[in-house]
Amino acid sequence: MRFAAALLACASLLAQSSFKIEYACPPEDIDAFGLSCAPDDPCHVFLELSSIEAAGSKLFVAGNLHTESTTLYGVLLVSEDGGNSWTEPLKRIRAAALEQIQFIDNAKGWISGQSIEPLPRDPFLLMTGDGGKTWRQKMLFEDSRFASVAQFWFDSPDAGQLVLDRDVNGRPMHERYQTNTGGESWELEESTSKPIVLKTRKDATWRLHADGKRYDAQRRGASAWETVASFPIAVADCK
Repeated sequence: MRFAAALLACASLLAQSSFKIEYACPPEDIDAFGLSCAPDDPCHVFLELSSIEAAGSKLFVAGNLHTESTTLYGVLLVSEDGGNSWTEPLKRIRAAALEQIQFIDNAKGWISGQSIEPLPRDPFLLMTGDGGKTWRQKMLFEDSRFASVAQFWFDSPDAGQLVLDRDVNGRPMHERYQTNTGGESWELEESTSKPIVLKTRKDATWRLHADGKRYDAQRRGASAWETVASFPIAVADCK
């Protein structure tokens, strides 16, 4: 029995895919981000994943690449074969972090994000209507402001809510916005110093699990979470 269990465990590990994000440390990035990298003191680049979501047969994960002090790029990955292989359907967004993903159906979805320079500012949504084949960036405000998207949730393709975190004169403020245009425009509904929590899906099928060395994309099984893909956290050492 123990031998059979060991064989099953090995088979499960072999079935998992490992996908390492590539980053070549281009000189223009070293200059643009003001990095000080040297052979004896390299700039370590890490992957941070924040969310995972399925849309039909596709699986999406979102996050960012960063050094110890600088956010480099927002990153989106997609798999169309259950996690065996991954591609980037969107050009990496400079100095940005991608956060929450939600698909209301197999076609329409949103991803929240903001620029990090170095503080969160200019929050936006990435929007798709074709199942993630193409994405369009929609800024939440016409003017630049320091803020980040804490949470959003759509009940239908048109109606949704969004919570924005801001710092107002040294005090944290939380603002709740409403849209009836699928995220094209937003109206302020509430502003308070108390945290605002929107409803979310409670029966999640997918999750991300980190152990300090990698992120695991996991699917809820009959009795436990099953890892279908892994992403090493260490990406590159820029010298």
